[in-house]
Amino acid sequence: MDGRHRKKLPTLWLMTDERVNDAALLAAAARLPKGRGGIVFRHYRTDEKARRALFMALRAIAWRRRLVLLLAGSARDAAAWRADGAHGRDVRRTARPLLRSQAVHDVREAMTARGADFCFVSPLFPTRSHPGAGALGPVRFAALARQVDAPVMALGGVRRTHRPMLRRIGADGWAAIDGLTL
Repeated sequence: MDGRHRKKLPTLWLMTDERVNDAALLAAAARLPKGRGGIVFRHYRTDEKARRALFMALRAIAWRRRLVLLLAGSARDAAAWRADGAHGRDVRRTARPLLRSQAVHDVREAMTARGADFCFVSPLFPTRSHPGAGALGPVRFAALARQVDAPVMALGGVRRTHRPMLRRIGADGWAAIDGLTL
């Protein structure tokens, strides 16, 4: 994370998803709290030219609003695209220090996430982005969060109304797709 960001890790994260149209995604990014939010840019299935254009539009918003912007994928790509960090399992070093996040869905992934700056533990609740996938629920989420050796962001069906519960179950913050774009 470079000097333009606060040293404190954001506690609110927008996850991108191809299901959300670009205009709604850009509007959601522009609504994130200035200097206190983050974006994880995924769009894995988008063609390279459109993916890069959308990333650049989000990066402009991130710079203007002092948001943290992570690129899902390799650390090398994140550095080349001038993201603040990389989301995924790539632990390679880059010339510029990057913030590192990782997804955690089970205990095995919690153990392999050692060294990440923070983790997205999911899915807390059922979610439209993964229909039919089993949700952890608050009790199993709390047990899994205790296994993570880094700050934990709750992901999966999370909405603003869940915020009072999140700290009690071990979440340091939260992330959403629909909870921030609908």
